Amino acid sequence: EGQLRVDANISVHHPGEPYGVRTEVKNINSIRFLAKAVDYEIQRQIQELGNGGTILNETRAFDSKLGCTVPMRDKEGKQDYRFMPEPNLPPLILYDAKSLPANMNHQQVINIDWIHERLPDLPSVKREKLVEQYGILPEHSFTLLNEDGLAEFFESVVKQTQMKPKKVIGWILNDLLSYLKQHSLPVKESPVSSFLLADLLNLLEKKEISSTATKRVLAELWKGEGKTPLETVKEHKLELLQDQKELEQICQAVIDGQENEVMAIKAGNRKVLNKLIGLVQKKTQGRSNPVLVKQLLEKKLSE
Repeated sequence: EGQLRVDANISVHHPGEPYGVRTEVKNINSIRFLAKAVDYEIQRQIQELGNGGTILNETRAFDSKLGCTVPMRDKEGKQDYRFMPEPNLPPLILYDAKSLPANMNHQQVINIDWIHERLPDLPSVKREKLVEQYGILPEHSFTLLNEDGLAEFFESVVKQTQMKPKKVIGWILNDLLSYLKQHSLPVKESPVSSFLLADLLNLLEKKEISSTATKRVLAELWKGEGKTPLETVKEHKLELLQDQKELEQICQAVIDGQENEVMAIKAGNRKVLNKLIGLVQKKTQGRSNPVLVKQLLEKKLSE
């Protein structure tokens, strides 16, 4: 709630001598008051000891209006905290594997090593492992762990696909996570399983479909109709064009219809080439390989 509560323990002593009796100033609600309370209590204790007095082990409060600490209650011993044994809790004996005693009641013995082996990695350790093992960026590891189950989903996809982890992470964070956010769904309720996504990315990696087609298939898979990526590709005719002559004809048609762009490219503006690639992709409905299209366009423009 943006509230601050600090308990400060203060004691004074001469260098080389044992620590003095401490007092506890409770429930200080700002850094400024904390500094004032500590400074006041130090001077109060020094003055009290200098006058021959003694410091009580007590709890005090800071009065911000008066700028001083005031007594609340003393602490003579542990009994003031109302400590007492709990009769319904048996004693627990902690041992590691090397010092585990024989003939002990297993219900009263806790093997620390056994617990330690089963503890999950801390987030910082898990992030380091993800970065080291998969070569992803540190900021990507933060995102994977900030979404419950997303790191496990990512690792499952990586194990099932031929695509490199650095490319897989892009599809996970930019596309899958975007769908999850749009529909306010946790990872475990994703209609696209890690198996389906891996299967889809394998089609892309084997150059059977384009990245544009991959996005379209992912959108279809998200509908949860039970179809496989390959079935979706065939149903919507999203396979990459394998007939290079047909693709060359489409590229030539685009060039013939974009006279100004062609002149700009030949004048040295290579960025315009991206527009021509996009037009070819549009004519083929995303069924052309952008890398191959670029090569064909560059070849024809240089003729």
